[in-house]
Amino acid sequence: MSRVKRFIAFVVVAVVLGGCQTNPISGRSQFMLVSEDYTISESKTAYTAMLKPLADEGKIDNDPAVVERVDTITSRLVAQAILYRPETEAWAWSVRVIDDPDTVNAWCMAGGRMAIYTGLIDQLDATDDEIAQVMGHEISHALLAHTRERMSRAIALQLGLTAAAISQSDSQSGQLAVQGAAMAAVIALELPNSRSSEAEADVVGIEIAAKAGYDPRAAETLWAKMAEVGGGGESRFDFFSTHPAPLKRMETLRDLAPQMMPYYEDQSPRPTYPLN
Repeated sequence: MSRVKRFIAFVVVAVVLGGCQTNPISGRSQFMLVSEDYTISESKTAYTAMLKPLADEGKIDNDPAVVERVDTITSRLVAQAILYRPETEAWAWSVRVIDDPDTVNAWCMAGGRMAIYTGLIDQLDATDDEIAQVMGHEISHALLAHTRERMSRAIALQLGLTAAAISQSDSQSGQLAVQGAAMAAVIALELPNSRSSEAEADVVGIEIAAKAGYDPRAAETLWAKMAEVGGGGESRFDFFSTHPAPLKRMETLRDLAPQMMPYYEDQSPRPTYPLN
């Protein structure tokens, strides 16, 4: 068997073995080529690389009052998230406030490492309920293994493009194609989540926030503010690069809010989970 055929056979076997798995929360079939442990490990590496230069510049957790506020909200959300997937109690749950007034963004990586930018809080004049909606949504992406899903697709794309590169008779063309494959994998990881993934994170996120004691009606006001701030100005509005917010989405969240109100109005104590 030629080198090309052997490699293509490897690609096919890898994809088949990765297969599709049913998400235990959403029930949706997801293409999973890599393990969750691998995804978490790679996310940890990316997290360290992202935060180190910011820490060196003194842009991490500068305002104790803001840090305490974000910690309080997020610790309640994490406690509810763990009820969805008890095994995630072992994750390295943490949140950092990045001092960047121009950037409106927040994220949660596989494994529970989170960050929120001061630009999101300040430019939106975000209430606690609205911050809870942002972070609940981000936590839901991690719970629903969306990072793992996107990474699997990126790796499959990289393998496929590499197979095509090897089949090129011209060595220079092959080298360029391999480089393009690696770049495609990076780009794929940075592309927006699918509509299905966003819809799942909306539903789980608003429910987590409501169960943590935050008003679900804030989901609609949050996205309205997002649309207003993201519509112009000088902000580096990164949130819309991965979280499109059409009018239909806000309507869906408005319709979901009444279903979540019983969770919000429940007078039971709201548990918290200590963050790292």
